[in-house]
Amino acid sequence: MVFETLHASQLKGQRPHRTDMTLHYAVFGQPIAHSLSPRIHAAFGAQLGIALDYRAIEAGRAEFPHALDAFAHAGGRGANVTLPLKEDAAALCASLSERARRCGSVNTLLREGEGWHGDSTDGAGLLRDLRERHALDPRDQRILLLGAGGAARAAAFALAGAGAGELAIANRTHERAAALAAALGAPARALAWSGLAEAGAFDLVVNATAAGHAGATLALPSTLFASDALAYDLSYGRAAQPFLAAARAAGATHAVDGLGMLVEQAAESFALWHGRRPDTAPVYAALRG
Repeated sequence: MVFETLHASQLKGQRPHRTDMTLHYAVFGQPIAHSLSPRIHAAFGAQLGIALDYRAIEAGRAEFPHALDAFAHAGGRGANVTLPLKEDAAALCASLSERARRCGSVNTLLREGEGWHGDSTDGAGLLRDLRERHALDPRDQRILLLGAGGAARAAAFALAGAGAGELAIANRTHERAAALAAALGAPARALAWSGLAEAGAFDLVVNATAAGHAGATLALPSTLFASDALAYDLSYGRAAQPFLAAARAAGATHAVDGLGMLVEQAAESFALWHGRRPDTAPVYAALRG
């Protein structure tokens, strides 16, 4: 199995159709060198005896359409998409799954004929991680979502669909939060970022902003977390640390990153591509260890 990091420009010289039997996949994003997705899919492939070549490809929004096209012509069968490309990916698809269509965000691409089919496995990955690793069922819970971008949209639709009692959405640009809340309908509502201190206590606070990737800190009011509340960052590793530190400082009893979500959404993507869902427990344990 092969996995490496490429820049989009490195795809230009590749021959259009590979003839080997290895299946070719990739993850696109910017930044991307930190991504654990190649390691995760290599482990899944080894577990199920599927030979695959999974690469991380650095591509910004301007480069992404050309990089994705070059990848397809070089034999790419499927891809994952991360920040800041999830909404862009949806616009490039010939077809979308119902959940991707509803949230307007795509993190999984499957080559079908001459076009891409787009799906969103982030929401399913989030729910599975919350329920199985953190014993939190969103049903009837009071939930705050910070952010309104592509990752936030997938999380929002999943949480609302799972029966959240209330889903408040706060974003630095309030209009984006209001638009997402309107798309969701009840139980969602937009919340002004400046009004977090007066919003009351939540059972689950999910950070879907990209602040941690830029090294930015977040100041969270101490009134934000109910007793035994869970603070959850959709990012993992270093990018999640600013939010987790702020949540603990504000009194959150439990604060976790999104590594479990990453593994679970990857398993959903893997199943879409290969028709078989891997066992995520040993892969998660190895990464966490």
